[in-house]
Amino acid sequence: MLLRSAARGLAVPIRHRRNLFSVAANLTCNTDDPTRVNPQRSHHQRMSTISVPFAPPAQQISAFPSLLIGPSGHLTPQGSFAEAQAAFLEPPAQVVEKLLDQLLQLNVGIVAHYYMDVELQGVLHAIKKRQTHMHKQGVPGIPETPIVAIADSLKMGDDAVLMCKQANVSSIICLGVDFMSESVHAILSRNGFQHVPVYRAAQKHIGCSLAESAETDNYKAWLTRCASNDQKALHVVYINTSLETKAVSSSILPTITCTSSNVLQTILQASAQIGPQNLQICYGPDTYMGQNLISLLDAVLTSNNGQGWDDSRIASQLHPQHNRATIQSLRDNIHVYPAGNCVVHHMFGQSVVDAVANSYSDAYVTAHLEVPGEMFQIALQKSLNDEGVVGSTSNILNFIERKVEEAAKSNNDQSLEKKRLKFILGTEAGMVTSIVRSVQDILDSNSCRNIEAEIIFPVSSDAVMGVEDTHSDTDEHIQMLEVVPGVSGGEGCSTAGGCATCPFMKMNDLDAVQDILEMIQTRGNNKSLELTLSKHLPPNRLKGKTIGGRDAIELGSEPIVFMRDFMKSKRLSDDLVRRIEGMKGD
Repeated sequence: MLLRSAARGLAVPIRHRRNLFSVAANLTCNTDDPTRVNPQRSHHQRMSTISVPFAPPAQQISAFPSLLIGPSGHLTPQGSFAEAQAAFLEPPAQVVEKLLDQLLQLNVGIVAHYYMDVELQGVLHAIKKRQTHMHKQGVPGIPETPIVAIADSLKMGDDAVLMCKQANVSSIICLGVDFMSESVHAILSRNGFQHVPVYRAAQKHIGCSLAESAETDNYKAWLTRCASNDQKALHVVYINTSLETKAVSSSILPTITCTSSNVLQTILQASAQIGPQNLQICYGPDTYMGQNLISLLDAVLTSNNGQGWDDSRIASQLHPQHNRATIQSLRDNIHVYPAGNCVVHHMFGQSVVDAVANSYSDAYVTAHLEVPGEMFQIALQKSLNDEGVVGSTSNILNFIERKVEEAAKSNNDQSLEKKRLKFILGTEAGMVTSIVRSVQDILDSNSCRNIEAEIIFPVSSDAVMGVEDTHSDTDEHIQMLEVVPGVSGGEGCSTAGGCATCPFMKMNDLDAVQDILEMIQTRGNNKSLELTLSKHLPPNRLKGKTIGGRDAIELGSEPIVFMRDFMKSKRLSDDLVRRIEGMKGD
């Protein structure tokens, strides 16, 4: 048995193996190796993950792995985990060309979440870049609208609609977890593209610990208790939940979805519009995000009036209809579901938090709204001085881009001294591909030679995982262990504290994309292939069902519509307000 390092492309005997193992975007502002891709590889030969306990004890964390992004595309990984990330950022041209040709020939688009693994993201970014270049060169048949998009869960659906409208794609491959493909299909259907199939990367269920926590009897019971309260109530549900959750919730309580980018403004506006003393906000299922929202409000309320948040600053920077008294009422009337979390953000352990606080005081700290309180508090305090950000994946990316852009534009070309910006990446490591591309573009467009950005992964430096593969190129099967970015403890999380990658997202890979494209290309009248493809469609648990006499799919889509209305008008829709007001008499 051999151990192949994805970071170095080496195979070594296993006995010699190493431990390879905006909320407020910030409170001061207004609101395996790609060369292994084998087009002929059967989908029955896919890699399977095995547990290989490479992670060291938590107390041994002294420094985090990082990627140093320099001028002219220079990239320096530090630590085995970072090496594994960097190995896939420049995919082989032949892989990119082949997949792009297939997508164009078959009129297929791909929407992928930011949390895809770096191998997949590296290829997708390169496909998008290649398509743009070919269009600018006037190559016939190349649409201007990208047929590959990497985004957060809400924008994935919007990008799919654009591909159908402007690039005439006839199928969509959705790379994410099941609720994402379900959401993409629902958004396509509401925009007249219900005939466009949406294919998942796997036939089996691609779960999400957070979404599934809202599909329990406990969550329904919690909602029922909220509805039985004497106050009027609004259920603010995180968009990263299933259509079934949204439908059932809407049948119990007036419900609006939110994203990590707009959740703060959603609750501020709802409170102002209905009355902060009259409305209880029931937020779920993400317990950490709900608790972090309360921490945000506490930070406002406990700040010193001289240097902190007085009524004027609250009105100008948070919401024009709020002041300290109304923020206090809002804070007192938020009820957070107590038992929901994402396995990725759940595992930023205490040793990770201690290392961030003690060894990286000069770094900008970013934290997704879903991370545990200790990590969030560090980023929150940093954000008060514009030295950090708390929010969504997009907020984090935008913050890093802004800081690099500011440094690049203020850069004195006469200076030979290098300036390094350090960023703690307090979310899933898959984001690094988009960050690297953005930072490189900013440095190149500003001709910066002395600005560097270091992306620091707050996990054990040896956070990689082993995966087992069986090659059948010869009559004798050779069992291999491949090392890829990730960790092996629990559900993809390191026993050293910190979580590198989402284990569910990593069910999406290049082989799966290739398999789907091959089935679309060769299906013809092959009923067997059609049946196999049908197993890749999103879950359809609500089809033909009603809840309280209403179509369940329509009921599940309603909270998304309410959010869309809010995003356009910055107010709750009249329909939603009527439902809230109709709950209890004044």
